[in-house]
Amino acid sequence: MLRRAICCGFLRQLSFSCPFRCWWASEVSSSGEALQRWRRPCRWRGQWNKSASPLRHCVTRLLRLLGCRWLRRCLGCCGSAVSPAFIRAALRVGSPLPLEAPIRVISSPTLIEPGLFGIFRPVLLLPDGIADRLTPAQFQAILAHELCHLRRRDNLAAATHMVVEAIFWFHPLVWWIGARLIEERERACDEEVLQQGSQPEVYAEGILRVCKLYLESPLSCSSGVTGADLKQRIEAIMTHRILPRLTLTRKLLVASAGIAAVTGPIVLGIVNSPPVRAQAGSASLRFEVASIKPAKPDPLNRGFRMVSGGSINASSTTLKQLVAFAYDVQDSQISGGPSWISSEKYDILAQPVPSEVPADVREMSEDQRKRALDRMRQRLRSLLAERFQLTVSRDTKELPAYALRIGKNGSKLQEFKEGEHNLEGIGLGKGQLTLRRSTMQMLATVLSKLVGGPVQDQTGLTGTFDGKLEWTPEPGEPSLVPETTPTPTLSGRPSLFTAVQEQLGLKLESTGDPGEMIVVDKVEKPSEN
Repeated sequence: MLRRAICCGFLRQLSFSCPFRCWWASEVSSSGEALQRWRRPCRWRGQWNKSASPLRHCVTRLLRLLGCRWLRRCLGCCGSAVSPAFIRAALRVGSPLPLEAPIRVISSPTLIEPGLFGIFRPVLLLPDGIADRLTPAQFQAILAHELCHLRRRDNLAAATHMVVEAIFWFHPLVWWIGARLIEERERACDEEVLQQGSQPEVYAEGILRVCKLYLESPLSCSSGVTGADLKQRIEAIMTHRILPRLTLTRKLLVASAGIAAVTGPIVLGIVNSPPVRAQAGSASLRFEVASIKPAKPDPLNRGFRMVSGGSINASSTTLKQLVAFAYDVQDSQISGGPSWISSEKYDILAQPVPSEVPADVREMSEDQRKRALDRMRQRLRSLLAERFQLTVSRDTKELPAYALRIGKNGSKLQEFKEGEHNLEGIGLGKGQLTLRRSTMQMLATVLSKLVGGPVQDQTGLTGTFDGKLEWTPEPGEPSLVPETTPTPTLSGRPSLFTAVQEQLGLKLESTGDPGEMIVVDKVEKPSEN
């Protein structure tokens, strides 16, 4: 069983204590000065622990293997078992320690510190002559410390963490946890020894005496008495702060806090996760017939039109424009994908099942139109997923975003009256825009394309309106009409933002909110009809 415990050292990756220096331990004098020289920590240990590379991983394994071989050689030199009667005689006082416990106590001629070796059937290893070098009270405190490790099963916890270190050796947090485990286990044993009645001065002197005369075990899965930061331990022992015992109620509170720390972020992530639209939309919302063909060069009619009855007629339209409409975003909110999604143009004609769409869209209310538009977008997403093999994901990025609000002098739009005309929609030209029986949401959508960022309708105006907007396009401003369209005289017209305020009585205000991005993860050229 001792060999099984030692083999755990193969898994130890961190905080090793230069095991090769112990090969000459048998040749070192037993004087305190000589041993103290060998116990000095390596100066390069801190720099070594700062790196986490495959080279460090391999070298640490090699050094840990050498340390295991040395410790196995030391345990092979162990003498006979030590009886409880001998320990009582060494204490020379009435001992409250449970020395009749089922644990073997063996002596060793090596200069290794007293320690608990093994996991399931541990053995207490005592160096020869330790009872003569410590006072009875110091010897009793050292034995009490090791029995605390036995009751707490610290060797099992250390061996388990070695497995974690072997798997996640590259993660800095694992190193920190390993060091904290050693510190906390030694602190817990120190507190328990003091609670059993040992004097702080006697106990601290005993630890320092062991550090002076004996070598620390190179394996953390063998619980000794000199582990962790010695200076901090001595300060804690001498201050001897009385800590309340961990009752059942307090244990439950600690366990509840741990569970809340783990499950809290998970629950918040689930609750606050943004809704993700399906790539292909609903299975029942698809176009019954769809035709996709490469666009003809220089077509007479260009644009994206929604025909009465729920049909889509797109002429010389890029895939990027289709994605923008399908996911209700602007072109500037689409990233990723090959370059041809913005250059190659297609003619698309798609018709849904007639029973799914009302006969006359003009007879719908505003809410009904909005729901019909959402269903059309779902059908288009299904079409893009089936014919273009489109797959997208969502992201958040700082984008120029605007809010459409009423100006200080009120709206100048004319509310539509029944019987005035039969036109409906927004007509676009170079530097001009005409509203006919249009909603504010329709205007916000068109303005979004002109300003290159999302525009949110915050006017609070309901119903449909007529109006006209004329402005001078700035260099680089997106154009919604073909370049071949005749350009009217634009001199003397204001900018778009000024024209919206002066001619429509509205205003575009920057909000600076982060906008949603549609990232094209996968796309292919459309399949044949």
